[in-house]
Amino acid sequence: GIIKSPKGVLVGVTAQLAIMPIIGYVLANISGFSPEIAAGIVLIGCSPSGVASNVMAYLAKANLALSITITSIATLLAPFVTPLLMKLLAGQFVEIDVLTMMWSITKMIILPIGAGLLFNYLLHGKTKWLDDIMPMLSMLAIGLIIIVITAAGRDSLLDIGGMLLLLVLAHNLFGYFLGYWFARVVGMDERDARTISIEVGMQNGGLASGIANTLGKIATMGLAPAVFGPLMNITGSILASYWHKSAPEKVVSEIKS
Repeated sequence: GIIKSPKGVLVGVTAQLAIMPIIGYVLANISGFSPEIAAGIVLIGCSPSGVASNVMAYLAKANLALSITITSIATLLAPFVTPLLMKLLAGQFVEIDVLTMMWSITKMIILPIGAGLLFNYLLHGKTKWLDDIMPMLSMLAIGLIIIVITAAGRDSLLDIGGMLLLLVLAHNLFGYFLGYWFARVVGMDERDARTISIEVGMQNGGLASGIANTLGKIATMGLAPAVFGPLMNITGSILASYWHKSAPEKVVSEIKS
């Protein structure tokens, strides 16, 4: 993916690591929330994109290969970049132990990915039943995480839930908007700009929730990621549906051919 479209990957990863963290920092500072809840807004901005962005890129007829490549690189960089960004942008809200967070993200992302690759290499095609059941287990696990966070942060949500929803929605929508126009300004075509827009606007809420949990702040720092995850899937679906109906001429010609 990097070899085929180095500019798209560079632009996408740069936008991913710059736009959302900065927006999160600004929103956290104007929110007036308690430090730990505000830090959660920064946390979701400092997280990489996830598989949901790849699904939306596919539905939007965007550049799926570019989407997967950006997600993969941003995810592999997360153990190093996310803790440093959190230290820089959220250090004023909560104490950030960079090395501890690096190890936590490595355990949550890098080790499972490595184990999955090894498992797939050794047992490819031999465990179809597992291939069928894992997506359902993943969805149930994510649902359970959201339930736990919502229950733990019930009092805070009742107090600031409406404002948190508005700020998280703004974070998400600004990500789409600025990601798209950043790509267009630097010369990316329409299809790639849409891809980068989705990659920037959609974050890995599961990872952010996991980080909040390892810090023992699931009921506070975990609130923004818990709200962001379901919300981005709604807005992402709407955006993907709109772009699906107005696919760029390049995409239409490729489909016809």
